[in-house]
Formats: sequence, structure tokens, C-alpha cells
Amino acid sequence: MGRLTVAFAVALVVLAGCGGTPSPTDGSDTDAPTTGATTPGDAPHTATPSPGGGLAATVVRVVDGDTFEVRYRNGTTDTVRLLGVDTPEVHTATDPAEFEGVPTTDAGRAWLRDWGHRASEFARTELLDARVRLVVDPAADRHGRYGRLLAYVVDDDGTFNRRLLERGYARLYDSSFGRRDAFAAAESEARANGVGLWGFAGERTGSDAATPLPDGGTALVVAAVHADAAGNDHENRNDEYLVFENAGASLLDLSSWRVRDAAGHTYRVPDGVVLAPGDRVTLYTGGGTDTASALYWGADGAIWNNGGDTVTVVDDDGRVVLERSY
Repeated sequence: MGRLTVAFAVALVVLAGCGGTPSPTDGSDTDAPTTGATTPGDAPHTATPSPGGGLAATVVRVVDGDTFEVRYRNGTTDTVRLLGVDTPEVHTATDPAEFEGVPTTDAGRAWLRDWGHRASEFARTELLDARVRLVVDPAADRHGRYGRLLAYVVDDDGTFNRRLLERGYARLYDSSFGRRDAFAAAESEARANGVGLWGFAGERTGSDAATPLPDGGTALVVAAVHADAAGNDHENRNDEYLVFENAGASLLDLSSWRVRDAAGHTYRVPDGVVLAPGDRVTLYTGGGTDTASALYWGADGAIWNNGGDTVTVVDDDGRVVLERSY
């Protein structure tokens, strides 16, 4: 077979594959095709959602606040990069110059790194194991330079991409896409109100006071930090602990809240943990049986740095309700 014949046969196969890509309407639960169109220079993908319709998938791994892996119903997987948004990096260095108002200082870089972890935790809380719909934009590239699918993620609460902007977890990514004006307005409002990462106010210092919620405050405080266990911290993990207190005037339900350190180690509070006003609960790093006044992380090694760290607590809606540095 001559080269011209081979090329013609390959072209027919490609055209057949493109013609077989489904174009589901909004709300469809279409399986991913086994083949899909690719952008020249990018790695092959197992699916290409249609503009406005999309493909259903399950989020199986969160890489960071704007990147995750999905699995389609036919078992194939894909890596998705959220279209139009950019959360601070957690695996590489973040450039504060990309986030207007955050200084290019060590404090600014530390601030963005912390918000990168917060964005990742918010994505895990909202999306991990969830069924979502991936929608591409006809005005944007289908795949990025690393071969990742560029898409909007649609769930029961709307578009996750825009939610990151509204809650101050991300900046607008300066590129061409159909919803750019709406996304720019969401970022502008968050910046004007100092929401999330746009609320940088200089170097933080240790305090027992919690960072207030946007709607007026939180009753949870860190009453004590015992980071330096006797002897080897990794071997004496139950002598490393935090004490939390309900400083408010009403019951405080901590079910499914998450506690994390500056490095991103995360503990999930089990269901049914409720503090009455003035009550305290101790979170030990090691293992044990949970009680009304004692919780056990079950970590394999020490969590809290002896030389200083940041305790962050996120509620079950993904909002940061407490931040304490020591």
C-alpha cells in the first residue's frame, strides 16, 4: 500500500472517530467514548466533551485546587484542568506578582502557599468522589500544553470554576474563553471585598483569636498547642496535641470539619462531635479511642512542627473558620 493510500485510510479513521463523539444535552449522563479528538502536540485523551453538553465523570483524585483526575463510566480516566481559573501552587513555587495586591515577599509567598492548600482542601471537600459534568468551551482550547482537558466542572451547585473565584480561592486565568466576562466580574468582587487570598494584610502573628468568618465570626478557638512531645516526637505522638474550645454561647457541631497544618496534613473530625459552650476537646496526633473530650488523628508520625506551624480549621462547607499560628 502506497503512502498516499495509508494517509487516506488514517484520515478516514480520524474522521470516523470525530463523527462518533457524542454531543449530549445539558444534564445528560453520557458515557465517555473510547477515543476522542486531540489537540496537536498534546497527549491523546479518552474523551472529548461537547460544548454546552458535556460528559459525566467521577472525580477520583484531586491534584490541587484547579487540577484533578476523573474516571468515566467506561473505566477510562482523564486529567482535567479547570478552565479560566488559577489557584496558588502547592507543588511548585507561586509567583505573587500574578496575584495583584499580594507582595512579592516571603510573607506574600507563604500567604499564597497557604491559600493553595486551602483551595486544594476545598476541591477535595466539594468534588472528591462526586459525580460531575465536564463541559468544554468552543471559544477555548480543548487541551492545554500538558495534555490536560480544559473544562468547566458543573455539579449540583453550578460551575465549580466560578465558585473558586467567588470564594477567593483563585484568580482569573488570562486566556480566551466564553465566560471570561462573568469570571472577571466574580474575581473583581472578591478582590474588592478582600475575600480569601485577596485579604492579605501583612505578616500574621500567633494569637488565640480565630480568623472570623465573612458573616461575623467563629466560636472555635485553639486553647492550647503542645507541639514538642517528650523524647522523640515521632515515637511519642500522643504527647503532641491541640486543645480546641467552644468560646461561644451555643452548641458547636464539628462533624466533618477538617484540621490541617501548614504542610497540608489533614484530619477529618468524625460525625457527632459537638461542643457545648465552654467545652474543650483534645486532638492527639497518635492513635486511640475517640471520646467526647479526646480525638485521635492516627498519624504515622509527628504533625506539628516544634519551631512553629499554622493550625487551620475548615468547616463542612469548605470555609476556613479558624487559623492560629504559633
